[in-house]
Amino acid sequence: MKFIVFEGLDGSGKSSLMAALEKELQKRQIQFHHTREPGGTRLSEEIRNMILRKEGPAPTSRTELLLYEASRAQHVDEVIAPKLRAGQWVLCDRFTASSVAFQGGGREIKESDVHALNDFATGGLKADLTVLLDLSVEESRRRRQGRGEANGESEDRIESEADSFHEKVRQSFLKQARADEKNWLVLDAKNTPDVLFQQLLQVLSERKILV
Repeated sequence: MKFIVFEGLDGSGKSSLMAALEKELQKRQIQFHHTREPGGTRLSEEIRNMILRKEGPAPTSRTELLLYEASRAQHVDEVIAPKLRAGQWVLCDRFTASSVAFQGGGREIKESDVHALNDFATGGLKADLTVLLDLSVEESRRRRQGRGEANGESEDRIESEADSFHEKVRQSFLKQARADEKNWLVLDAKNTPDVLFQQLLQVLSERKILV
C-alpha cells in the first residue's frame, strides 16, 4: 500500500493527474481509494461545508484551522488508516501540507502550532509522496474563472481570497517541498496532463513506489 497526496493551488490539475494515476493502478490491478480534504467521510464533508460556505459568519483563523484538523482526524481514523491497513493505495487531494500552506502561510498562524495539530489529527501518519502541482496565482485565477463560467459554480470562501493570500499559500508549498525533497515531487502545472503524468510515473518508478 502507498499513500500519495496531491497538493497545489486550485485549478492546478490535481484531479486530472489523480485520475490518470487511477487508470494506471487499475491497469496493474492495484486496489486504491480516492479521497479528498477537507472531506472524505460524512462528518468530514459536513465540516467542509462549514469551512467553505460564504453564507453566515466566517470562522476566525484559529477556528478555521481547528475545523480542518477535526475533519482530518475523522478522515484518517475512518478512511485513510483502515484502507492502508487493508493493503490499498490511498490517493488524497490535499492533506497536512495544505494546512501548513493555507493556515500557516496564508493566515500566518505559527507553523509550529500547525505542525503540532497536524501530528495530533493524523496520529503521525505521513504521505509516502506529496506531489505539488506548482502554478502561478494568475494562472490559477484564470483557470478558476474559466471553470466557473463553464459549470456555473461560484468560488468558495477560500478560493475568493485575494491574490496576495494565494501567493503566500504558493510560497509555503514551495518552501515545504524544498525542505523535504526526498518525500516531495514538484511538477510544473503549466505542462500538459500527459507530460505531467509521464513525469509522475517516472518518479514513482525511480523511487520504487510503483514497480
